[in-house]
Amino acid sequence: MQEIKPTIKYDDFAKIDVRVVKVLEASFIEGSEKLLKLEVEMAGEKRQILSGIKKWYNPEDLVGRKVLIVANLETRKMMGLESRGMILAVESSAQEKPVLLELGEEVNTGDFLR
Repeated sequence: MQEIKPTIKYDDFAKIDVRVVKVLEASFIEGSEKLLKLEVEMAGEKRQILSGIKKWYNPEDLVGRKVLIVANLETRKMMGLESRGMILAVESSAQEKPVLLELGEEVNTGDFLR
């Protein structure tokens, strides 16, 4: 088991805005060995998110999935493209790949983690 990270205050955790998004499009990024470019929808807003999951996921398998993202992460530029969020995944000891966090019950895009 991986060591637990240092304790943080609740106020720090409360700053993280985790939201449900639907993947509308996904594609490879020319020249990148790790990144996929995702266009996601969150309560009517479209965003571009770059994710280092190319090794484990095919773009066509991601379209239509509802996943969780960190919505208020600082915008980051990679491979000349902007990423406006981070897809959340579990580092699985049962599988040899990160497992995207999806929801088993019906939820709307933009719904948030409490």
